[in-house]
Amino acid sequence: MCSRTERDAEGLQCTLAEGPIVVGAGPSGLAVAACLANLGVPSTVLEKAHCVASLWQHRTYDRLKLHLPKQFCELPLMGFPAGFPKYPSKHQFVAYMEAYAARFGIRPIFGRAVEVAEFDAAGCCWRVVAQTGEVFLSRWLVVATGENAQPNTPELPGLERFGGRVIHTSSYKSGRDFRGENVLVVGCGNSGMEVSFDLCRHYARPHMVVRNSVHVLPREVLGVSTFGIAMALLKWLPLKAVDRILLAAAHIILGDTDRVGLRRPKTGPIELKNSTGKTPVLDVGALAHIRAGKIKVTQGVKEVTRTGARFLDGAEGDFDSIILATGYKSNVPSWLKGGDLFTKEGLPNKPFPNGWRGEDGLYSVGFTMRGLQGTSSDAINIAADISEQWRSGAVIAQGGGSTHRRPHCQRPLRPPLQGAPAAAV
Repeated sequence: MCSRTERDAEGLQCTLAEGPIVVGAGPSGLAVAACLANLGVPSTVLEKAHCVASLWQHRTYDRLKLHLPKQFCELPLMGFPAGFPKYPSKHQFVAYMEAYAARFGIRPIFGRAVEVAEFDAAGCCWRVVAQTGEVFLSRWLVVATGENAQPNTPELPGLERFGGRVIHTSSYKSGRDFRGENVLVVGCGNSGMEVSFDLCRHYARPHMVVRNSVHVLPREVLGVSTFGIAMALLKWLPLKAVDRILLAAAHIILGDTDRVGLRRPKTGPIELKNSTGKTPVLDVGALAHIRAGKIKVTQGVKEVTRTGARFLDGAEGDFDSIILATGYKSNVPSWLKGGDLFTKEGLPNKPFPNGWRGEDGLYSVGFTMRGLQGTSSDAINIAADISEQWRSGAVIAQGGGSTHRRPHCQRPLRPPLQGAPAAAV
């Protein structure tokens, strides 16, 4: 929702947002916009794609399902439909996102990739410039592009001379496109394991590169979600004790994963997740294929050759394709200028649950390394904080004499005057 449109000193279309600007219309952006709407605060949601949840719609493989039960993946104020399965598919999750946006009247402005956003101290507002040339102004800026904004591509020596196909998992759809091929899958996280499993189902021959140690846990224990068990136990037991219980259960159900080349880290799975964001793999069938020899586990790549790869243990192999299952990263450093909230890697400076608020009306949502539960927590906090300022500002504007905390910016928000410097909004 925008209040009015004018022109700045450079002749650019300048839109004064009535409420905060939210950058990103994925689950994080929708969650904070919904929480704001629920408190009566409008927002302007900018999205570079032409749909909500674009990562889920365009950068995920066909067989993807939520790794966690649906009750752990709901956004604030609206649960999944009762008829959805325990682990919704990506298409069901997208349908949920679209229904969520509709319910709370969220209408993102699509096709508005942000080129730069910076706080203008003279005008006391955030100035967000889209690649279309439009300028959006607001007292508040919510960064909701998340931890997975762009593919993370590793530097593999010799990759440029490989004669076959090279793709990131963001472009992978189905193993049917690789039928009969020898495929090198670089990465052994949830994506690497599931892509390797999917390749097997379509009669490809995957070789999965395991560069580091990894925790593999069963998705369920006796029909109950492993994650759900962990969350319940953490209410009563210390984290390290819960990790020991999870590893004992994993050993009973999955056996010794070290024997098939999947070395476990010394730090427990929950402790490792909380400290580094490295998510344990929840096995959905890939481990059985590894034991059966259908998925070959290899060491790290020393160099890529024209026809394949050489590995750190001296082995060599020929491959038709290489799939980079190497995850994603934040794109915040490429467009957000200034502010105290983010590191140079584009992650909050403060750990969860304190990384959602910065100075000068800057906020972040979707950077907790705790999935959609962390997103929900941040969205609720952000909406409450902005709503307090919003109500306080409204009372002041009416001359009502309020004891509420004043909004951080008291001067009237306006675009640069004709002939004034562009930064002086």
